[in-house]
Amino acid sequence: MAEGTTQGMTAALGPLLQGLFDQSVAARTLLDRIPLPLALVSAERRVVFLNQAACALTAMSPERARNLPCRYVFRCSLCTGGCPLDVVDKSPTAAVAPVAREADIVNADRARIPVRVTCGALTAPDGSRVGYFETLEDLRLFRPAEARPEWPQGFGDMLGHSAEMERVFRLLPGIAQTDSSVLVTGETGTGKDLLAEALHNASNRAKGPFVKVNCGALPESLLESELFGHQKGAFTGASENKPGRFRLAHNGTLFLTEVGDLPLPLQVKLLTFLDDKIIHPLGSTRGVHVDVRIVAATHRDLRRMVREGRFREDLLYRLNVVRFHLPPLRERGDDIALFLAHYLKVYAGLFGKRLAGFSPAAERVLLQHAYPGNVRELRNIVEYCVNVCQDTHVDVPHLPRYLLEETGEAEASGGGVHAPAGLRAGQGMRGEGAQALGGGAHGRAGGPDPAGTEWAATGMAVAGSGAVGKGHSGQGVPPVGAPRGDATWAEAERRLIMEALLRARGRRGAAAAELGWARTTLWRKMRQYGLDQ
Repeated sequence: MAEGTTQGMTAALGPLLQGLFDQSVAARTLLDRIPLPLALVSAERRVVFLNQAACALTAMSPERARNLPCRYVFRCSLCTGGCPLDVVDKSPTAAVAPVAREADIVNADRARIPVRVTCGALTAPDGSRVGYFETLEDLRLFRPAEARPEWPQGFGDMLGHSAEMERVFRLLPGIAQTDSSVLVTGETGTGKDLLAEALHNASNRAKGPFVKVNCGALPESLLESELFGHQKGAFTGASENKPGRFRLAHNGTLFLTEVGDLPLPLQVKLLTFLDDKIIHPLGSTRGVHVDVRIVAATHRDLRRMVREGRFREDLLYRLNVVRFHLPPLRERGDDIALFLAHYLKVYAGLFGKRLAGFSPAAERVLLQHAYPGNVRELRNIVEYCVNVCQDTHVDVPHLPRYLLEETGEAEASGGGVHAPAGLRAGQGMRGEGAQALGGGAHGRAGGPDPAGTEWAATGMAVAGSGAVGKGHSGQGVPPVGAPRGDATWAEAERRLIMEALLRARGRRGAAAAELGWARTTLWRKMRQYGLDQ
C-alpha cells in the first residue's frame, strides 16, 4: 500500500482521537477495545487494519491481513455481487450513510459465518475519500438452528443416540453455564472440536469469540508468540506488538486442541494462567489480565504422558476439572447408521443429486467397517460415494476400493460363501506354508474359473466347498485354512486366523500382515470369532 494512503488513514483518525480527552489516545488501542469486529480498508480496497475482535472472527492476524484485498480476507458472499462498498462509491457525496447487508463470510479456519456487514466511507479534512470502515456482526446466535426432526437426539451440531453420547448431551447444558476448565478426550475424528464449539455456544460467553489453537501445528518458538503474544522488538522480526490468541479470546473461549503436544515450558505458562488469569507476552515486563475459559482436547493418554514425564501432573489436574470422553464410532452402535443417513442427505443436497439411500449390500459393508478414523472417515466415505454414484442408490461398486478389499464382500448367486477379507488371488499369504489362492478355483459345478478373478477386490463370489489353489508345485491343493468336508467358511476363517497368530507368536500386527489384512480387520474378526479374550 502506498505511504500516502497510510498517512491519509492516520489523518482521518486524528481528529477523532484528539480533543476528546486531555491527552491523545492511540488509534490502535482505541480500536482494539471495541468488542465489535472492525476493519479499516484503503481506497484501493486493501485491508489496513483489523481490530482484535475482527481477528478472532476471521481467524487471521493483522500482519497476515494487511495490504490484502478485502475480498481475500473476508471471503464474503457479497464479494461476487452486491458489495456494500459499491453502494458507498456510487454516492455523489462523502456524507452517505453507512450501508448494511446480511451475508456469509468464510474465515481462515474455513468456517462459514453469517454476519451483518456495515460499510461506510472515511474522508480526509479536505473531503476526499481515503478509505472505508467495515464492521461485521456475528449472527450465529440470532439465527435458530436448522430444524432436524428426523434427528431428535443431539446437541448443537453433534448427533447420536447411543447411551454414552446421550450422557454427554445431558451434561453439556449445565457444564456450559460454568467457567470450569473442560478436557475433551477421544480418538481422532470423534468430534472433539464440535463438542468444544457446542459448549461455547451454549454458555454465557456465546457472544464472545471462540478461538481455536492447534498446539501441535506450530514449533515451540512460534507457538508461544501465537498463544501469549509479543511486544515489538521482543525477537528478530517482531516489528510490532502482537496480541496473541489469549487476548483475542477475551470474554470468550480458547480451545486448545491437541494439548498433549504442548511443550513443557509452555505447559508452565498455561498453568500460571489457569491459576491467576494473567498472561505475560514475550518481551513484556507487565502481565495482562484476560477473561478466558479454557477448553482443551487431546487424543493422547495424558496420564501415561505424566508417568513418562512428558506432561505436567499439576496441569492435568487443572485442565481435568470437567472431562468429556467421546467414544470411538465402532462403540456407538446404531449411530453409524444414523451418520450414514445424515451425511448422505447432506452431500446429496450439496451436489444436487437425488439419492434414496444405500443398497442392502453397500449398507452391510459400511456397517461392518471398524472406522479407525471415526466420524471424519465416515463422512469422507459418504462424500466419495455421493460423488461417484450416478444411480438412485449407493451400491457396492460406488464404495471406496479399500472397503471392498478389507471386507471381501462377495457372494455367489445361489448361496455362495464369503471370501476371507483382504485375500486376493495369488497373494495375501506369506512365509512358511504360503499358498496362492484362486487361479485354480472351481465353482459349484466343479468347473474352473476362466478369469482367475480376485476374491475380495472384485467383490465376486467363491461358491461351493471345493475351492482349491495351486501350491508351489503347481498342483491343485487346498489352500491353508480352506473348508474341508462340511465345514463352514466361518470355521475355516477362524482356523486361518489362529494359525497366523500361532506363526506370529501372538503378534497381531505380524499376523495381519501375513494375512494381507488391515490391523482393524484382524481386530474385528477376532472379536467376531471370540479370539480377542
